[in-house]
Amino acid sequence: MKKHEFYIVDVFAEKKYSGNQLAVVLGAGDLSKEDMESITREMNYSETTFILNHSPVNGGYPARIFTPGGEVPFAGHPTLGTAAVIAREIAPGNPDFITLNLQVGPIPVMRKDHLYIMKQNQPEFGPVYPPEDLARVLSIDAKEIETGAPVQWVSTGLPTVIVPLKRREVLSRICINRNEYEDFIERMGKVAISIYCKEPIHRHNHLHVRVLTSCFGVEEDPATGSSGGCLAAYLVRHKVMGASVIEDVRVEQGYSLQRPSLLFLSASDQDGGKIDVHVGGSVIFVAKGELI
Repeated sequence: MKKHEFYIVDVFAEKKYSGNQLAVVLGAGDLSKEDMESITREMNYSETTFILNHSPVNGGYPARIFTPGGEVPFAGHPTLGTAAVIAREIAPGNPDFITLNLQVGPIPVMRKDHLYIMKQNQPEFGPVYPPEDLARVLSIDAKEIETGAPVQWVSTGLPTVIVPLKRREVLSRICINRNEYEDFIERMGKVAISIYCKEPIHRHNHLHVRVLTSCFGVEEDPATGSSGGCLAAYLVRHKVMGASVIEDVRVEQGYSLQRPSLLFLSASDQDGGKIDVHVGGSVIFVAKGELI
């Protein structure tokens, strides 16, 4: 294997050593899937991305995303972090617009002030689950789940089950019941579980969130752009914030992992069922190195 340069960035971070870590490997077109899986396990972050070509192909930069559990078709913070690396280190002129060609298709990313913002694919809304099902998975009382919005499967590329809770104190003590969780995943397929409440730690934020991702090889994610997009679509579809349009809803995540993160969610539920979803956050460069 030839040498490959890589960068480590913190995504959805307000300062270094917070947010969600990402390793981005450059010039990876010669690597096999097995090589990428091995490198991802070596990096041991929630995701590692591989930029296959340093020139656009069919209008976008081809890239692949891996978790320690294997390849995924889409993930949010890897999309933003990879776009930031391409803009600063690869694309001529440090452009404000980058398109990534991922398994789910082209994902456009733009830079606005200090934020990188991606437009996600049209959301799909799947099954609604009895609150008791997720209460058993999370080892909480079903009465702690909000009744004004459903427990529902949503996907903008990577499926997420959204669970609304009444209190942050309950969110802080959720604990996966392994047997119930494995039974749920076996029945429903690989999904993230995004649990939110309207009781943020910081008053200038709007929502507090935890995202459980055990089936993807990481127990909990400190900042999850894909689930953030699902949550944005869910918020406008069910008018959780009181309207069918939201702009720059501030979502805090990662506090249980000592990786405070901040996501900005925007979405609009248009006539005819079309929902536009945008997720943004900061990307901070932390380190660079070389695979030898």
